[in-house]
Amino acid sequence: MAAALSRALKLPGKKGSELGEYDPLTQADSEDESEEDDLVLNYPRNGLGRGNCMGTGTSELRGSRTGRLVGDEDEAEEDDDEWRERLPGKKRQEREEKGMQYWSQRETNRDEGVEDGGGLGASGGPGLGVSASADPDGKKAKVRGAIRAAFFLVPLVCAMLVVLLCAFLVPCQHGELDKRPQWEKELGDHVGGVTPPPLALWDVDNDSVEDVLIGVTQKSNNTHLSSSAGNNKEYSVVALSAFSGEVLWRRALREPVESIQCGLQYEAHPSPLPAGGAALRALPNSAIPLSAQRDRASGPVCLLIESAHLTAVNGTTGKKLWSVAPGEIQSQAVSLPDLQGDSVPDLLIATLPADQVSDLSLLLLSGLTGAMLGHPVTFNLTTFNVSGKLIGPLFHETQLGAYYILFGLGTVEAVSLGNIYTRATGKTPISPGLRLKEPGWEKRRKTNSSLIHISSGTEQVEFLVPLVAGLCNNHNSLDSISNLNSSRSDWVLVCGKLSSKLSVLREKDAHTEWTLTSSAIHSRPAPGQFNDDGIPDLLIQKSGAPRMRKVQVVDGASGRSLWETEFICPRLDLEGTSIMTSGQSAFLFWAGDPVRPPKNLTKTTVAPGAVQAMPVIRKLFMLHPAYPTILLELASTTDTILTAAVSYQEPQKDASYITVSSRPTSGLGPGSRVVKSMSLRAAITAGQIVRLGESSTAGVPVRPGVFEINKFFRRLTFKNH
Repeated sequence: MAAALSRALKLPGKKGSELGEYDPLTQADSEDESEEDDLVLNYPRNGLGRGNCMGTGTSELRGSRTGRLVGDEDEAEEDDDEWRERLPGKKRQEREEKGMQYWSQRETNRDEGVEDGGGLGASGGPGLGVSASADPDGKKAKVRGAIRAAFFLVPLVCAMLVVLLCAFLVPCQHGELDKRPQWEKELGDHVGGVTPPPLALWDVDNDSVEDVLIGVTQKSNNTHLSSSAGNNKEYSVVALSAFSGEVLWRRALREPVESIQCGLQYEAHPSPLPAGGAALRALPNSAIPLSAQRDRASGPVCLLIESAHLTAVNGTTGKKLWSVAPGEIQSQAVSLPDLQGDSVPDLLIATLPADQVSDLSLLLLSGLTGAMLGHPVTFNLTTFNVSGKLIGPLFHETQLGAYYILFGLGTVEAVSLGNIYTRATGKTPISPGLRLKEPGWEKRRKTNSSLIHISSGTEQVEFLVPLVAGLCNNHNSLDSISNLNSSRSDWVLVCGKLSSKLSVLREKDAHTEWTLTSSAIHSRPAPGQFNDDGIPDLLIQKSGAPRMRKVQVVDGASGRSLWETEFICPRLDLEGTSIMTSGQSAFLFWAGDPVRPPKNLTKTTVAPGAVQAMPVIRKLFMLHPAYPTILLELASTTDTILTAAVSYQEPQKDASYITVSSRPTSGLGPGSRVVKSMSLRAAITAGQIVRLGESSTAGVPVRPGVFEINKFFRRLTFKNH
């Protein structure tokens, strides 16, 4: 039966009757065979030999395979002869000879396999008796696979090593910022008392960190210059690197600088200025040399405002771009939308009128060249029977897109920017914003007057602040984006000196949203996000008990108190600061030690010598809404802090607190001016926790754990608004 099955499955081109023995010589001539032959040919490739195609079988059956092969030899030869007759001539003879050599070698190998292994294959089981070591193609395939794997893995490993090298060994541009979290720079003895110096922050060296620009007044060492100028003082502006405090450039001035503003964008100009006579024809009223015009876009532009001169300089080099003398300047410059079509924002400043009759003049200047646009527009503000400090001017854009200028002397008035442009130039405004009018504002205009009275009451206005979180950090900026955000907001109004009224005015109609009466407020309110209603709240510092100072956070939506604590008076009036974190603001302010509960306060303040023994140590505190019952003390000093600002470090998600202080020196000479930069994240790490009483706020945990507090504050990151 086995022999019959063997003959039934026998294929042409096979030397033996065993299944699975493949003849490469005869297979080339059998391409026209049927699919049944292909199936039969592929069947024994699954590892089944004759001895196991029907099962495992007995050892006697497996051992008798050689006998069956001899018994079927005659029938196999007859089939082979019939197949070979189809091969033509010489080609058939060559294939017969090669076939005989091939099958004789296979018979020899099979016999040796039977003697050595009893008919077992390489795996030790029943199957073909060919050793695995007799297959050189398999070894070559393994070698080729190893080579391919090596060619793939070696470049991959090299690439990973390069990435690790760049990530950990190559120094980063800002890598040294963490090594030097703070610096201190002395600018020499200052002449002029403790008047706050002008200070501005802007990235002037293109390192993604805001640098420091400060006005300096010093005693002159040049006797010839002092005698010719009629005094012994030298005035200059110094740019300091936010990275190390080194001097980037210094520019001498003829007068003390009263304000420094940066952010004027010249890069928006559509095309380079022409050269030669073409430039003179293009800009006939230009007040700057051609070389400065061509260099105007090589860096940020800063304005230096003196008492009678306005100078634009390249913020990177300090090189003068243009300078004008518009008269007695009374205010900072206000950035306006482009009025001339040169794609550069124009400027507005307040000056004293030359006629000695009017109270104030508003003057339009070209932001590109400094040339005057028309003539000054004068206003008489004494008709409101209130006189006081100059308020503004400030630019405001309503929700409808109408442009107004807010200003006043002890009051707040509004005038349409289109009205100023028409009166100054005699031309009809082209820009839609200059032609639009806000109906809610125009209803408050008096007959035969261009002024709109905004503030109500007889109290003198002390502060006018846009209700924008973080605005106190960049109110000297001329950046168009910052100005646009602040110009569309509601307004915070502080009136009165001995007692103050804090109000919020709606921008849509200039009506009062709410009013809070309190003791005298000593500095500008600092808007920031204390609660989660989306409306900025206000940090104010006001008078408390004798020799005391109260710090309070007021809800920007309703005027109610959200947080308050009383401190020992630090003997300085310095506005607070708000810095945006993740969704809420952190508030910074200077004060003395916080006052303990009232029962302890009476014991410590009734002594006659208590006031004389009051310390003069000023401390910088951080308040975060997440933990209103604690403060974080970041720094302390005996210096008199004159002004402060926040410089952001976007790559590190950090911020530096910049202070300018007056440090006493030995003798009766003037104090030394000191500029100091402190990393807030580094200060938080070394800060001290100060716990407040339970009465500072309500509805919050009173004593959070120290570990929890430290973990929260050290994970804070700061970002620009």
